[in-house]
Amino acid sequence: MQQRFGLLQYAIIGLTAATAAIHLALATRVGWPFLLNGVGYLVLLALLYLPTAGLDPYSYLVRWLLIAYTIITIVAWFSFGTRTAIAYVDKGIEVVLVALLWVEGQIHDTSSSQPG
Repeated sequence: MQQRFGLLQYAIIGLTAATAAIHLALATRVGWPFLLNGVGYLVLLALLYLPTAGLDPYSYLVRWLLIAYTIITIVAWFSFGTRTAIAYVDKGIEVVLVALLWVEGQIHDTSSSQPG
């Protein structure tokens, strides 16, 4: 099934790339956990949207993994993170990302349950 891209998907791509870029930039100062977090965002984004026919049946699972990954990142920041301006901006990006991924999942579930 061919993935259709609209404003929602482009927003998800942009937000995921933005939070990945922030984590990768911080990795140079803070260390490898930020590097791994940034790479993890990019890998999950690629798995979600790259045209790989073998992964199409698992797009719902990848979407939920990205939601969980983002929520874990937010919780980790609340537990261990520093309260800087860029951190607050990034958490805002991540909250919106979770919301848009959930909306996309709802749209996907609704459209895949309709006949024809």
